[in-house]
Amino acid sequence: MTNDRYQSPLSERYASREMQYIFSPDKKFRTWRKLWIALAETEMELGLPITQEQIDELKAHAEDINYDVAKEREKLVRHDVMSHVYAYGQQCPKAKGIIHLGATSCYVGDNTDVILMAEALDIVKKKLVNVIAELSKFADENKNLPTLAFTHFQPAQPTTVGKRATLWMQEFMMDLEDLDYVKSTLKMLGSKGTTGTQASFLELFDGDQETIDKIDPMIAQKMGFEACYPVSGQTYSRKVDTRVLNVLAGIAASAHKFSNDIRLLQHLKEVEEPFEKTQIGSSAMAYKRNPMRSERIASLSRYVMIDALNPAITSATQWFERTLDDSANKRLSVPEGFLAIDGILDLCLNVVDGLVVYPKVIEKRLMSELPFMATENIMMDAVKAGGDRQELHERIRELSMEAGKNVKEKGMDNNLLELIAADPAFNLSLDELKKTMDPSKYVGRAPIQVDNYLNNVVRPVLEENKEILGMTAEINV
Repeated sequence: MTNDRYQSPLSERYASREMQYIFSPDKKFRTWRKLWIALAETEMELGLPITQEQIDELKAHAEDINYDVAKEREKLVRHDVMSHVYAYGQQCPKAKGIIHLGATSCYVGDNTDVILMAEALDIVKKKLVNVIAELSKFADENKNLPTLAFTHFQPAQPTTVGKRATLWMQEFMMDLEDLDYVKSTLKMLGSKGTTGTQASFLELFDGDQETIDKIDPMIAQKMGFEACYPVSGQTYSRKVDTRVLNVLAGIAASAHKFSNDIRLLQHLKEVEEPFEKTQIGSSAMAYKRNPMRSERIASLSRYVMIDALNPAITSATQWFERTLDDSANKRLSVPEGFLAIDGILDLCLNVVDGLVVYPKVIEKRLMSELPFMATENIMMDAVKAGGDRQELHERIRELSMEAGKNVKEKGMDNNLLELIAADPAFNLSLDELKKTMDPSKYVGRAPIQVDNYLNNVVRPVLEENKEILGMTAEINV
């Protein structure tokens, strides 16, 4: 590593080595060679004068790329694909003349891009599924723990800690659905030539349309895909990149919402992200425990959401069969979107796996607001004791306003129960009133909703993906 030039934080700090390798030069150029082998095999199998000996020679040098030769050649010809064709040919003198036969640069460039995005989506899916799995455990463990719910970040009716976690989980589940769908629609470009007309193959195969129709499906099958896009210009439609990056942006939005809630809960001291023994929260304030991982999730998520604009604008501005103003942008936006979402999901997994819940703080805050929320039940009990419903409603409204004023203006604890007990209209003792203060009575169907959601929606998906469960995430910084 050198300290005198820019280093990407995505590779130095955030993304895993696994994801970094997907978008490395080595992975790209090895994939190019696999594509050249697939093309040559297909052409041989369809009758062109290519020998098995030539194919074997290509396969023998599929992995040992002579980068030095390619780099020197590129200085001369200023073309990366032709430089690697030349370098491959130096290692394979017998096959030299048939490498890249009938193809254009986008044959290796675009097909490789699709292959890499597909493999990167597999990594994203693995991490996303594991985040969902950890959230499901958290939701199940805390499904019965009452907590104050908020609308507009103002106290509302109670919910449970586990029910709140299902809201985070459901958004990640939506992202998983989108990912699976987009991944299932990915196709290869195939080999269609400079404007997508397959004119070179019309020449190579003497106009044999039936044979030419077999080329793309055979290449796709050799590379592990079901099909190629049926029509194209020189490139696959850049809308493909848009669809893929939109999936990443969706995950980023879900992660951002989750991280915001954790940051707010940590401020309330109800739930805390993991904090290591030697971790420093602030350079000035030694007591601080900042939610830095959740803040980093939010920070990187904003980057990914904005990054999705790049392929959208690129796809919108392509001219006819192709322009090259996509290339530099693609080299940045697609890999960096994946590297960032990789780091985000590692952070999410780390945070969810180590969330700390403080039930006593949660209970204290809930109990400070619960008397207001219990007023309807109290009123019904008072009616049963002989009171007038309409009079009691007005009286309880007045007492609630007085208790609220005491809290806000005088800094007192909520004394609504004491005020009600002192009012003869209610005919209820303080002990009787306190018996109504069981938080579990006010959470509605939250625990049942958690059970139903986990059993009917989440666990079937986790069972379907059980082979990729069980990972943990390490945070570099």
